[in-house]
This record gives sequence, C-alpha cells and structure tokens, in this order.
Amino acid sequence: MADHVLTGLAPLSQPGARILVLGSMPGAVSLTQQQYYAHPRNLFWPVMAELAGFSATLPYDAKVQALTSAGVALWDVIGSCRRAGSLDSAIRDEQVNDFAGFFAAQPQLAAIAFNGAKAQQSFKRHVLPLQIVPPQVQLLSLPSTSPAHASLSFSEKLQQWRQLSAYLR
Repeated sequence: MADHVLTGLAPLSQPGARILVLGSMPGAVSLTQQQYYAHPRNLFWPVMAELAGFSATLPYDAKVQALTSAGVALWDVIGSCRRAGSLDSAIRDEQVNDFAGFFAAQPQLAAIAFNGAKAQQSFKRHVLPLQIVPPQVQLLSLPSTSPAHASLSFSEKLQQWRQLSAYLR
C-alpha cells in the first residue's frame, strides 16, 4: 500500500472553548467523510456523548454542535503527513497545525486532552518546544478511542476520559 500526502481537517470550535481534544491525524474513513472520528468502531462520540450529555446517535452536525456548546474543541496535532492506511505508526513527514493562532483565538482554554499516545508524542516533539502553550493550560493524557487500541473496554476508556468533566460547560 503506497503512502500518500494527507491533509487533516479544520478545527471545530466555538469562542470560549475550555478543552481542546487533539488526535494525531484523522484516519482514512474520517478523511473520506470529512468528519472527525467517523470510523463506526471509534469510541470517541459514545464517550463524549456520555460526558457531555447528548446522544451518540445524533447526526454528525448535531453531535459537533452539542460538543462545541459544551466547551470542547476538536483538532489534530498533525496538519499534514505521509501515511499508508490509517495507523499512527505509519505516519511520516508530519507537519503540525498552527497552534499559536488557535491559542490566540481561544484565551479561555484550560485543558488539552490527547486522544492517544501519538497525539501527545507529536505535540511534545513539535509544539511544546515553541513555548506557545498558555501557562494555565493543563495537559491530559487519555487512552485512544480508536478501534486499533482495543486493550481497554469502553467503560475503562470512559473512566479515564471522565477527567474532562471538570472542564465541561
């Protein structure tokens, strides 16, 4: 399988976001559908629906509205990369998104939650050295909601993701 240059999705946010959930780079299904966490076995939407009090079965636009209304913004660390397939381990030549611009536009941001180890690793490597993360922002490590990270059950992932509850509107 050949690798391709991929471009990620635009951030989803409303003014006053308190939490930024960062993935690494959307998978093939998400890129094709132009929707965050579009793979049917990804647990992101069921987890966030439980935490923010909306139905995971809502249409995508309604889920996004419910999530951003709860103070959550979605984005990815990597804005473009080369990758064959959807696995984080296949990512090469990563270029990060414009976090300086995002942080300037979201002064109420209180937490950055990493959806998996690759997101956190890329952020630490490429963004933290720039010293642009506002000092009040907490960095939270969370288990990936990806179906590729199947070592934890839904309830185990949900328990760890409950850290976000303190930041929700």
